[in-house]
Amino acid sequence: MLQQPGLFGLKHSNRDFTQKEYWGKNCFNSSFPASLCSYLYSCNLENIYLILDSNLEIKHSSISTTELYGINPISDNLFYAFETQFTPYQQYLIGNLPGVDLVTQSRDTGTCLQAIEIKLTALPDNTTCKLSEDLYGCEIVISPDTIVYLACSFVEIFKNNLDILKNLINGTFEDILDWSEAQQIIPYIPNIINIIDSISLSILDNQKPLLMQPIWKTQGKSPKLSENCLDIFVWSNLAFTRLFIDLAKAEIELYGGIRAIGRHTRTIIWLFKMIYDFSINSSFNHARIIDTLSYNTKNDKAFAVSGRITHIYMKSEILRQPRIKKN
Repeated sequence: MLQQPGLFGLKHSNRDFTQKEYWGKNCFNSSFPASLCSYLYSCNLENIYLILDSNLEIKHSSISTTELYGINPISDNLFYAFETQFTPYQQYLIGNLPGVDLVTQSRDTGTCLQAIEIKLTALPDNTTCKLSEDLYGCEIVISPDTIVYLACSFVEIFKNNLDILKNLINGTFEDILDWSEAQQIIPYIPNIINIIDSISLSILDNQKPLLMQPIWKTQGKSPKLSENCLDIFVWSNLAFTRLFIDLAKAEIELYGGIRAIGRHTRTIIWLFKMIYDFSINSSFNHARIIDTLSYNTKNDKAFAVSGRITHIYMKSEILRQPRIKKN
């Protein structure tokens, strides 16, 4: 009897792996990582967890797939809902909540357990493929929808304590007449960064997984898999902010301020404006913020970081030698 095609662990999902269309790139890039995460659990391995510490630096911890999924990955009660809305976040938004790569759900109740963005990344990328193996890194490209989920993960903690959030947002932002005008916003950016840092430090104990980043290691830029080729890093919501905030801080330190609003700085503004509006109205209009605060840059992506940047945060023995071998 022929075995039906499928992926390890993905017993119940909204994708039919017996059908050809569910093996295309757009589906594979999220379903394969979800399967790999379940496979790590079966090997008694935990995912590498990047979290923020009290010095606003990223440190390496670990997180089990059970904790990441909010349910044991071998449970028959687990449903993998790909490219679906994480409906508990709808209450924070004006307009429709965008979808997220993976929502884990309880089959018996339909309860949404976790919202997980997934970025399957090649190791090395174009910027590190000619470096020595211990300097390899992965490029990450982030969509605007990820920033919406990031903002929701922040405001969720303050939904019943808006006064605490308002106290952390210490600034005269009502003086800004036009948030879409770069020259009006640029002088406020150092203070905005400090406020995001203060909010982050106030919720260190409540940081939660936001983005799953499997690494797919090849022999340099060839398509051939390395002997040790697969593993998973998970970014907490607070650790993830360092990917764009640290670059802005470096620019401020180098030039004495922000010279122009690039993608990284714009992402800071998006995140802050979503949190700021929530502190006032108990909700925010994510689509309007992203559309109007474009600063003459396309909104197809929020930002991208090269492997030279991600290596700084992900550097480890596991990045150099992933634990899952190609066989």
